[in-house]
Amino acid sequence: MRVGVVTFPGSLDDVDAARAVRVAGGEAVPLWHGDEDLRGVDAVVLPGGFSYGDYLRCGAIARFAPVMREIVRLAGPPDQARPGLPVLGICNGFQVLCESHLLPGALIRNDHRKFVCRDQRLRVERTSTAWTNQYQDGEEIVIPLKNGEGGFVADDAVLDRIEGEGRVAFRYLDGNPNGSYRDIAGISNASGTVVGLMPHPEHAVDPLFGPDVAADGQPGTDGLRFFTSVLKAVLAA
Repeated sequence: MRVGVVTFPGSLDDVDAARAVRVAGGEAVPLWHGDEDLRGVDAVVLPGGFSYGDYLRCGAIARFAPVMREIVRLAGPPDQARPGLPVLGICNGFQVLCESHLLPGALIRNDHRKFVCRDQRLRVERTSTAWTNQYQDGEEIVIPLKNGEGGFVADDAVLDRIEGEGRVAFRYLDGNPNGSYRDIAGISNASGTVVGLMPHPEHAVDPLFGPDVAADGQPGTDGLRFFTSVLKAVLAA
């Protein structure tokens, strides 16, 4: 199974994301921001970093990249029930998904105005997505977090809608690190094919380099199941 990993000018975690795909058993396919052809990939990862230097707003320029036009076309609108191309947006990738209107809401500067970098405990709240089907409802996991503009915001109507539709994928535990409304760490589209989150699962796929201890007391590989989940989802489609 082929998973495309997009590199924008300023991407930092594309190599890590590609490695996570390979560790999970998939083939990582490099995609450049200027590509108009996705090279027949089965899914796409938008990695973390500072696309286009975060000028204007985080993700605001990346949404206009040629590669994003094709991703938006294949992923479909956020409220469609029909499954489209599976897309995972990590940190800056989550910001790009919101700027591209593949996911609702926006990401703004952390409420304490400081960059945060720590191992973050999360609760899994939606397992019926292409990227979370290998987790259990309510499972607690530990995933590294690193951001300066990670506060998820939306108006009450949007928040109530995504809550009511079960589209909150992850919530922060043990304290809100960035001021995200309702402790939301990640959300999905209606069909569950598009998922965005601020923490970095690609940094928690190896017991040597992941968090010292995962939520279950085992070596820190809680992020690996994001990537095995999408392999299963595509093979089952």
